[in-house]
Amino acid sequence: MAKKPFLIGITGGSGSGKTTVSKALITRLADNNPILLQQDVYYKDQSEKPMEERMKTNYDHPDSIETDLFVSDLKKLIRHQSIDTPVYDYAEHTRSKETTHVEPGDVIIVDGVLLFNDERVRDLMDLKVYVDTDDDIRFIRRLQRDTHERGRTVEGVIEQYTATVKPMHNQFVEPTKRYADIIVPEGGGNYVAIDMLMNQAIAMVKKED
Repeated sequence: MAKKPFLIGITGGSGSGKTTVSKALITRLADNNPILLQQDVYYKDQSEKPMEERMKTNYDHPDSIETDLFVSDLKKLIRHQSIDTPVYDYAEHTRSKETTHVEPGDVIIVDGVLLFNDERVRDLMDLKVYVDTDDDIRFIRRLQRDTHERGRTVEGVIEQYTATVKPMHNQFVEPTKRYADIIVPEGGGNYVAIDMLMNQAIAMVKKED
């Protein structure tokens, strides 16, 4: 019987550097057949709603995620079963009709802003990491990403940040820091902390072997 995959959960505020840390881990754990699963592809389908209503979606609230499907897919990967994840269209504020096929791996790296909010998800993780980055840095990164990659205006990003992102971070993201096994301060640019995380993750994966 195949051994259980090793699950690493990486969370932190929007723009904290989660994906940078995740991709660094993928590279360092390349010999262990790692895969990356991102929570934000599990935003709920809103195709039945008019665009005006979709644009008001609070993406930083746990209710925006289809957590039941997310947990179900994680459990399938743990059982060494492949999955077809949703694809989210940020310009249309709903799911695309496409899906992404994901084969199981020996190491599963999962990242997401709201990753540690649900106990079911936390309980599946073997190593939980919180990427802690200054609010100003996170806002600048989000502004650059949303205007360049997601078709948002500067005014729209600022309005969304002040109305929902910051208050939701304080309510739902920051408090989950207490569940972390490792905290990476200053995000993806803290190479010393990331290197220490890599070494710990590699040691834990080898121990599982």
